[in-house]
Amino acid sequence: VQLQASGGGLVQAGGSLRLSCAASGGSFSTYTVGWFRQVPGGEREFVAAITWSTINTYADSVKGRFTVSRDNAKNTAYLQVNSLKPEDTAVYYCAAERFGVGSRSLDRYPFWGQGTLVTVSS
Repeated sequence: VQLQASGGGLVQAGGSLRLSCAASGGSFSTYTVGWFRQVPGGEREFVAAITWSTINTYADSVKGRFTVSRDNAKNTAYLQVNSLKPEDTAVYYCAAERFGVGSRSLDRYPFWGQGTLVTVSS
């Protein structure tokens, strides 16, 4: 499956964005989608995941502010990011694992999109 993330941009603290992850070339409904983020010089970290069976998991740092969802008819997953903070600034990536359990580990996801930059100004 091929993934393409989009929806990033520059937003003020407290603002919102909706990131999209469009999939092609596979049976999207059978894939778990994970969202990760990475700051320059930092490690890629888990943000959220939605399983093929629509079970959601979140990193503690984003719980209550971010919401992950999916629309299988559109082959797209979404990450709604609200109440943004400057420390949320990063490149956000989506990744996919067929019938995944929503792992927080990067190594479980064989398919990755190219990333979309979110910049939050204070």
